[in-house]
Amino acid sequence: MQEEKGLPKAHFPVAKWSNMRQHILGSMLLFAVSIAPAFAGPSEGKEVFAKSCKACHGAEGQGNPGMAKMLKVEMRPLGSKEVQAQSDADLKKIVTQGKGKMKAVSSLSAKQVDDVVAFIRTLK
Repeated sequence: MQEEKGLPKAHFPVAKWSNMRQHILGSMLLFAVSIAPAFAGPSEGKEVFAKSCKACHGAEGQGNPGMAKMLKVEMRPLGSKEVQAQSDADLKKIVTQGKGKMKAVSSLSAKQVDDVVAFIRTLK
């Protein structure tokens, strides 16, 4: 590229910069879209909880007294110290494998299980 109006020569032609800029911006957008689900959490978990857990555990994790009576179990509120003291791995295992009379919730993806656990953590 020749000098024009006193400007120094460019190291790269303008067309290359424009093309490179498009590739970089496209890559950044693709990256942002691909990692967005990884940052989902409590709000997405609340939606999944409402569909898959609310019937037994209540909308806010307090437990459904009618269900507890029918199953003859004590349902601890999910915000209780006993539940909140469990590790995320323990909570995920309970959701995916069940515990006691609670059946496994096998219809959830690993991401949905993570989101439900993130929601449970907000119930403190």
